[in-house]
Amino acid sequence: MLLVRSLVYALAFYVTTALFLIVGSPLLLAPRRWAMLGLKAHAITSQWLLEVICGTRIEVRGREKLPPGALLVVAKHQSAWDTFALIPLFRDPAIVLKDELKWIPFYGWFCVKFAHILVRRDKAAAALKAMLRDAADRAGQGREILIFPEGTRRAPGAEPDYKPGYVALYDGLGIPCVPLALNSGVYWPRRSLIRRPGTIVVEFLDPIPPGLPRKEFRAVIEARLEAASDRLLREASRQVPEEALGPEARTRLAALNAEKT
Repeated sequence: MLLVRSLVYALAFYVTTALFLIVGSPLLLAPRRWAMLGLKAHAITSQWLLEVICGTRIEVRGREKLPPGALLVVAKHQSAWDTFALIPLFRDPAIVLKDELKWIPFYGWFCVKFAHILVRRDKAAAALKAMLRDAADRAGQGREILIFPEGTRRAPGAEPDYKPGYVALYDGLGIPCVPLALNSGVYWPRRSLIRRPGTIVVEFLDPIPPGLPRKEFRAVIEARLEAASDRLLREASRQVPEEALGPEARTRLAALNAEKT
């Protein structure tokens, strides 16, 4: 039954996404604000379908901690779910994405329309300068800058692999930073069609004011994110069978349990 529901959702998700992209294509010529409303509508629809078909809900914690105006959001990235379901949680997010996505018909065109921050990873120094320039422009418009500092999806419980780009953004933008922890990878695993029932928790942590030295900022944010990720992984492990957790999650939980004894 789990596999059947997952397959039904996959079909519904991709058909719905295609319809949004094709039917909404006139928004490519409309004001960006209208296109962003379409993006949020797609996210809300996709999450609603996930709950109805698979029983996968979302719980958002700490949203009141988001300061008004421009801010940097540094988020864990465990699942493709993160790339759409987080969108409605913000006023006007600009996501740091790889530049190659812009060449995908419709999807890539909309990434440009949304004025996301597209980074060419093959040109390190130039890419960093361009990312800072574009992020400063978006922050100047009062938008939230959302970055996944590990660059790609990491399984729940996997060893962290933070890249330095988020530190450069914090240092260069001079705006508050909000860490964002989640446990989406337990319910929507990477490289899998399975969608598990339960509650995905998204948690905004206490904002970090601008102006910290780079080394201190990095230590603070990574410590907070990893501690919160461990806590949310523990919560999720009570909702799904142990064998359903990936090897990284099982190893991490065993280590956490050993630390308690």
